Amino acid sequence: MSPSDKIVYLISGANRGIGYGLAAAIAARPNTIVFAGARDPAAQSLKDLAAKHSNVHPVKLTSADQADNEAAIAEIQKTAGRLDVIIANAGISNHYGTLATTPLSQFKDHWEVNTLGIVVLFQAVHELLLASPTGAPTFALISTGGASMARYFHIQAAAYGSSKAAANFLVKVLDAEHPSLITMAINPGWVATDMGNAGAEANGMPAAPVTLDDSVKGIMSRIDGATKEKSSGRFWNFYADKSGRPWDIETEEVPW
Repeated sequence: MSPSDKIVYLISGANRGIGYGLAAAIAARPNTIVFAGARDPAAQSLKDLAAKHSNVHPVKLTSADQADNEAAIAEIQKTAGRLDVIIANAGISNHYGTLATTPLSQFKDHWEVNTLGIVVLFQAVHELLLASPTGAPTFALISTGGASMARYFHIQAAAYGSSKAAANFLVKVLDAEHPSLITMAINPGWVATDMGNAGAEANGMPAAPVTLDDSVKGIMSRIDGATKEKSSGRFWNFYADKSGRPWDIETEEVPW
């Protein structure tokens, strides 16, 4: 297949965790091109993935860095000539503690990466993405159930949760501003990655309860076949989890 016959994806934060899991799963499909964005595109994980799959192209993509984002999009334009799906996965969760004791620097860092990162990415990519020949350009934010205010679950992560809630708001903005763009926020579950396990340990749990494989399958079930009418401007759960644990969300959608 030529690039014009394949669906072209950009995944941010693709060198580890959920981003890497998504990149690996999509790369294994026969009709895809995957641009795996990371601050360090020479990371061994991405080198190995690109060696295994010739359709994987690591690109330097630092969240909220305007020059980096613009250069990455220019590389995608040059290499593939199109972009169809963005999975905005890059994010940080670096502090757990009460609001009274959370340093302001933590709020600034989380909002810079998790919220402004979405703004910078979309501003750099919107012309190329909206020109997708599929007619269904997609911008999917990997959010968190911890950003839900209506379904609030307390894990002492005000900097992280508030930055993701603000990013969710941007999903609604993009849905309203672009009639052809499919936008969605997706709760990936509390996933057993480095970041997820750190959060679990900070809250007295040995590890996060959701496997990476289950999370990736759930996320892709929301992105695959998404439409403006049925999917866009909504906050999707990776799957309805009826286990009954306090952090599980039992509905297909997550309340904002």
